[in-house]
Amino acid sequence: MTHPLPERGVVTGKRLMTPSEAFVETLVANGVTDVFGIVGSACMDALDIFPAAGIRYVPVVHEQGAGHMADGYARVSGRHGVCIAQNGPGITNFVTAIAAAYWAHSPVVVITPETGTMTQGLGGFQEAQQLPFFETITKYQAHVNNARRMAEFTARCFDRAMLEMAPAQLNIPRDLFYGEHEYQIPAPIRVERGPGGSDSLDQAAQLLASANFPVIVSGGGVILSEGVPAAVALAERLGAPVVTSYLHNDAFPASHPLWCGPLGYQGSKAGMKLISQADVVLALGTRLGPFGTLPQHGLEYWPENAKIIQVDNDAKMLGLVKKISVGICGDAKAAAEALNARLAGKDLACAANREQRAETMRSEKAEWEAELDAWHHETDPYSLDMIKDAKEMHPRQMLRELEKALPANAMVSTDIGNICSISNSYLRFEQPRSMFAAMSFGNCGYAFPAIIGAKLAAPERPAVAYVGDGAWAMSMGEILTCVREDIPVTAVVFNNKQWGAEKKNQVDFYHRRFVGSNLENPSFAAVARSMGAEGVTIDQLGDVGDALNTACEAQKDGKTTIVEVMVTRELGDPFRRDALSMPVRHLEKYKDYV
Repeated sequence: MTHPLPERGVVTGKRLMTPSEAFVETLVANGVTDVFGIVGSACMDALDIFPAAGIRYVPVVHEQGAGHMADGYARVSGRHGVCIAQNGPGITNFVTAIAAAYWAHSPVVVITPETGTMTQGLGGFQEAQQLPFFETITKYQAHVNNARRMAEFTARCFDRAMLEMAPAQLNIPRDLFYGEHEYQIPAPIRVERGPGGSDSLDQAAQLLASANFPVIVSGGGVILSEGVPAAVALAERLGAPVVTSYLHNDAFPASHPLWCGPLGYQGSKAGMKLISQADVVLALGTRLGPFGTLPQHGLEYWPENAKIIQVDNDAKMLGLVKKISVGICGDAKAAAEALNARLAGKDLACAANREQRAETMRSEKAEWEAELDAWHHETDPYSLDMIKDAKEMHPRQMLRELEKALPANAMVSTDIGNICSISNSYLRFEQPRSMFAAMSFGNCGYAFPAIIGAKLAAPERPAVAYVGDGAWAMSMGEILTCVREDIPVTAVVFNNKQWGAEKKNQVDFYHRRFVGSNLENPSFAAVARSMGAEGVTIDQLGDVGDALNTACEAQKDGKTTIVEVMVTRELGDPFRRDALSMPVRHLEKYKDYV
């Protein structure tokens, strides 16, 4: 859901202003209240008037963190996330975060002050060609080529970010913040989205009406369109099992009887078994990305002979990954409502076996939950070696305890890595805009700054980041941002002293030759305390839930807590093997490395 903005006056009519004032007033017109970054001289004239405009500038530890915070902020609030920094190296530090936002469909506006117009091309201090860096990871780029166009280009970036649901870049030569010109601040443009073409909706409704085993895949587009209630209503009319697309576990309420869990790496075996039986699949607001439909748990679960109905508001996504029978270019919420209306008057053929489908769902879900409860250790030889005399917790049992203890309205961000990825089996939510991941960009160091941005946008909700120890070392500096800026969150750090995802490949392909994958860590809890946060170390399974509850409660008192959990070096199934094969060596000195 969106959150109300404070009342602030918007300048109307033509007025004499500086370009900095025109820039800031356009931010105000677009409802911007928070901007993330690191202060720099390139944009200082505009930053100077942020407070007077009611805009909070959140200084971070590293610009990549600012980009991830803007991403998390946008994904929770449904509004723009905004970041700005010093030209040159400050801007290049945004690249990773903006790429993650691009694949997450986040309306982030990245503002990139650059070298002044009179020194461009001369190799001056902190000079860089800043537009090419972002060319393939934004949907729109604007370069202010004349100070008189400052409000125009600024407004267009904000409009395009929302229109495309993707990052937009506003590039401003640093000398163009100065001067005096007459401006009129543009009003934001918002486009109403429709359900798609009538013919395609009719075809889809007919397919669904005649289905014997319809299954709905509820994706990120359902969340972005505020369409979860519409998806629930449609699923109830059909009696259809609902699975969620990869890393969009919040696209359908987990307590609903028709919820069957997420697809993708370490997703729900129940959901996979059910979709394998489908004769019609409604892919609602999802591009059906290749990584999110890979075989898993030994199951080739995608139903190759099913009729696929795909709904996406970007026509280029329709049929791109999976062959489809009907493509609907439309808004997920509006399309779900239109399909529900069309089905209302039909005598559904699939009603005859509705109870049978319901019993199949109950059985598969119960079997999967029992399997998760009983999953006490991994069974490959390396993992069995690791649990001999182990005092640490099993990662899956620990994740199960976290699942049980999470507050009902919690927001959770997950980093990339072995244990974080396994958490896909255990993360369940009742409301949308609750789960955040770096999606298919898959960069480390995402989760902690993203949850900081999410907390600023939704301060009333408990905010929790799941982070492996490798990724934590990349992002833990942002503890200082939490403490300095009074943005309380909780990070659960999985300390198994390894880059687990990559180590699994070294186990299976490289005879346990661990090059670069073992880590020697300090006490992350002690580091957190030295930075002004709370820090606790947990090594007993029975203490996990209480530690998480205490940490979430402490957020109400403004306290950030790092919960360091000590887990075994057991490794879950691999998730990235697209270029790996058994090694071949030709040179004599490498013969032992086969």
